[in-house]
Amino acid sequence: MKPFFLLTTTLWLLLSTSVNAQSLADLQQLRQQAQQSGQNSAPGQSQGQQTAPVNVAPMALSGPRTITSMNGGLPQNGQYYNESRQGQPLPGEPTIDSVFPEQLPMENPPYAANLFIGGFESERADGLNDNYLIAQGDKISIWMWGAVNFADVVTVDNQGNIFIPNIGPIHVANTPAGSVNSRVTSRIKQVYTNDVSVYVNLLTSTPVSVFITGPVLRPGQYAGQASDSVLYFLKRAGGIDFQRGSFRKIDIKRQGEIIATADLYDFIKNGTLPDISFKDGDVIMVRPVGATIVVETGARNSFTFEFTDNELDGNNLTEYATPRDFVNQVSIAGVRKGNQFSRYLSLDAFSDFPLRAGDTVEYIDDHEQKVYRINIQGSHTGPSQVMVDKGTRLQEVLTYIQVNQKLSDVDNIFLLRESVAQQQKEILDRSLKQLERSIYTAPISSTGEGGIRVQEAQLVSDFIARAREVEPLGKVVVSEGDQTANVLLEPNDTVVIPAVTDLIQVGGEVMMPQAVVYNPEATAADYIAWSGGFTQRADDERILVIRKNGLVEFDQINGAVFDEDEGEINLRPGDQVIVLPSIDVKSLQAVKDITQIIYQIAVAANVALD
Repeated sequence: MKPFFLLTTTLWLLLSTSVNAQSLADLQQLRQQAQQSGQNSAPGQSQGQQTAPVNVAPMALSGPRTITSMNGGLPQNGQYYNESRQGQPLPGEPTIDSVFPEQLPMENPPYAANLFIGGFESERADGLNDNYLIAQGDKISIWMWGAVNFADVVTVDNQGNIFIPNIGPIHVANTPAGSVNSRVTSRIKQVYTNDVSVYVNLLTSTPVSVFITGPVLRPGQYAGQASDSVLYFLKRAGGIDFQRGSFRKIDIKRQGEIIATADLYDFIKNGTLPDISFKDGDVIMVRPVGATIVVETGARNSFTFEFTDNELDGNNLTEYATPRDFVNQVSIAGVRKGNQFSRYLSLDAFSDFPLRAGDTVEYIDDHEQKVYRINIQGSHTGPSQVMVDKGTRLQEVLTYIQVNQKLSDVDNIFLLRESVAQQQKEILDRSLKQLERSIYTAPISSTGEGGIRVQEAQLVSDFIARAREVEPLGKVVVSEGDQTANVLLEPNDTVVIPAVTDLIQVGGEVMMPQAVVYNPEATAADYIAWSGGFTQRADDERILVIRKNGLVEFDQINGAVFDEDEGEINLRPGDQVIVLPSIDVKSLQAVKDITQIIYQIAVAANVALD
């Protein structure tokens, strides 16, 4: 009974001790404690006597593993996940960001780069491809009935054969899946010639393992079907590296020999890819990028193109780039013999022009504009656009514009011109930059003044931000009284014919901006009074009057209480009276600059920005 006693004591120590044995030394220590307990038992106790029962409590172990069931001593297979990680890296696993240096995005990506957009590598058609070639390891089901009954699933062996009893081996390797039925049936019919029906079907196709290397984002070993295309495997590897990899030379190697070369330009242009069936151990090798030409603008395909040395000419580039309509000139910039090089050629002459790696090409529409469009707005009854020859003047266009004499004010015509609006915008931007420099570089003589300057800078910054959003109209004054200047027109000019009106528009720093019926006896002060008077921020010394034809004048009103003698400008129907905001001289240093900008905005855009 001593061995049984020692075993019981050992189990008791293993279960009751609070220390988990993690090493051989721990186990030996527990075994020694059990032996000492057996030797120190009561001397009068015989081996045949029963010891007192021991209360054993189950251990409360915590760990990541749980025992789901007993398998009777059979080996347990490990479990694994076969679902995609969806691009999530494992802890410590290198990522694209940690392997590749950060690069700026390419303005002109490689031609055919969109082949690797999306997740088409995860899309698979249901069923088997009829063009799939039978390989070792594939499973084929065979049924025979009639004079002979047979049903079994056979596997293609290493020699590419399947074996059928009483028939013998049948070679099926490299047979298309759509032809395996006829091939096996014909072989069986050679033995069983009568009263035997046969049906053969490919059940599974064995995946192949293909290596992908070269300038791809994730080179390595990837699994797929033998009938998968080279595009599928390249997409599995993350696609070709835009900066380093070639889209024109992708070699497929088998046992060290190149069996095919893929050119993705041929696939994009002609739908051509190598027609091969992949096998285990095949290598897809992307070669380094060759000579590249960048097409910046003017083409439907403004990409970076890769060419071989014998393709570097303008004709090949134009064929791939596809210039836009009306392009007639080409600009080429590059390096020749270590010196900067540039040419400006016609599209026809560019066809035979030799290019060099690194050249930059622009396709340009450089036709002389002999006919352009003039827009008509306002009160007219004819078309809103007319096409005129280069050199046409305003008076020539006015003779073709149909108006209603009672509704159209032909004495106050003005133009809206894009070039003038752009110049007004540039002048305003320069003034705003000057104001910004002056407010941030103003001298500070004390700490208290520094705090005031900080608040002032914040207010001025807010004003500058709103002022930069103003879009000038580009008004051109061409009429005064009954005279209209016969100015030369520019492309996209807009001729504005105001409508006859009886209103005066009052806006800006007044209590109630509104339109007031014209009164020949009233002055600017009267119209402001009818609009509720000035606000607290109004500049009552200079009132902006914008005439119907675009002319700008200033009226002056001294004080908020109007006198009979104030108001020197005779207003006319259709005029705008705008009260500008005043600037507090005590709080802001750059009063003069801000006041000038406010005037510029009011004149250029007909708005009062406070």
